[in-house]
Amino acid sequence: MASSIRGSATSTSRRRALALITVLTAQFMLSMDLLIVVVALPRIQQDLGFNPASLTWVLNAFGLAFGGLLLLGGRLGDMMGQVRAFRLGLAVFVLASLLGGLAPSPAILLIARVLQGMGAALAGPSVLALVMLTARDETEQARGMSLFIAVSTIGASAGMILGGALTEFLSWRWSLLINVPVGIVVVMAIGRLVAETHPKQARLDVVGALTATLGSVALVYGFISAAEHGWGSIGTVPSFIAALVLFVTFVRTERRHSEPLLDLHLLDDRSRVGALAVMALIVGVHFAVLFMLVQYFQRILGYSPLVAGLAYMPLTATVFVISQFVPPLLARFGFGLLLAFGSVLVAVSLIGLAWLTEGDGYFPAVLIPLLVHAVGIALVFAPGTVAIMHGVPDEHAGAASGLLQMDQQIGGALGIAVITSIYAFASVPDSYVSGLPAAFGSGAAIACLAAVIAWSSVRGGRQDVSVDALRG
Repeated sequence: MASSIRGSATSTSRRRALALITVLTAQFMLSMDLLIVVVALPRIQQDLGFNPASLTWVLNAFGLAFGGLLLLGGRLGDMMGQVRAFRLGLAVFVLASLLGGLAPSPAILLIARVLQGMGAALAGPSVLALVMLTARDETEQARGMSLFIAVSTIGASAGMILGGALTEFLSWRWSLLINVPVGIVVVMAIGRLVAETHPKQARLDVVGALTATLGSVALVYGFISAAEHGWGSIGTVPSFIAALVLFVTFVRTERRHSEPLLDLHLLDDRSRVGALAVMALIVGVHFAVLFMLVQYFQRILGYSPLVAGLAYMPLTATVFVISQFVPPLLARFGFGLLLAFGSVLVAVSLIGLAWLTEGDGYFPAVLIPLLVHAVGIALVFAPGTVAIMHGVPDEHAGAASGLLQMDQQIGGALGIAVITSIYAFASVPDSYVSGLPAAFGSGAAIACLAAVIAWSSVRGGRQDVSVDALRG
């Protein structure tokens, strides 16, 4: 009898562990998909005939669809059941990845990237919910949250390494096709490992979903249009006006709707709003740095896609190592100080990168600022995630998780659009490095703004957060 009970407990523990690994595999795949194609962009441009301005949409089509629809995806997860929403969203993501990997033209690739983002928006909000469902107690929940943060933090830069290897040895198309076999395994496994949650009756806030998504698209398009046609062009100004109108409509809709996608009471907490602002700004700067540097590696240093991807290995490794020291630092210094100090380090790293010339090599001109940058984002991403989720009532945890992921995706897309538009304005033909001082200098200014916001508005962390809980 005792051995039977022990065997049953062991089987249950193994099942939970497999479920957690499966869900986190999906999160890693979704986290890295925005930037996994970055290293392959020169090959994509050559094969499909993208012009330089439209090439950024290979990134932003995914980021905007993902970020703009996350809140709607979270609501659908509550209504359908988290497992069903996760599987359906991941199935859409896998089919879209197959379409993108086989795309014969720029238009088909961009449609596929939008569909990938839509699938990710449905699956993504369920990830954290499923992580919590696999846990037996608060200690396992904390461990799951810690792993979720780690996977999300290193996903983007790790995706660039994987994308470089796939592009070098196979084709840029495998940067998308790799999702197909992995996604199929996850979709098949999760239904057997995690029991379905109880669906909840709710009203869909369609107007809120549309205005949030279209407002984000209009805002990013405005910056891309500014880079291509100028700040006073007929496409730029109307885009910014449309974005303003749509965002105002979104806020008014959320205030009046009986079951809004975003409970605006979550924004009553000044520290949470400050952490959201810091995360959006730093994620935007970080993604822009990755986007700009990969072109420097390939255009100026002559790196192959594989070597360009491996050039980010020190960044990924440093973020992972530093993240292990965040819990005791957070308990000692609090959210605000860590976020401010991390933002300052990001600014310092960009000032270093602004001095890059055509005659510089990887060491020390790139590597040293890249390591400083890695320490900075590690001190922002993990504390920022905890600060945003800290103190959220259980009934609003799903909405807060969706808000966090939306903040990161829209911030990333917007950061790439803003900094590349500044680069395009400042650069001269046939000289890639000519626009880097303005681009990285503006990124440093944005990081400094994030530091000011963190220092002045984000509170808590020392007495409010248990170190043991964060360590899991």
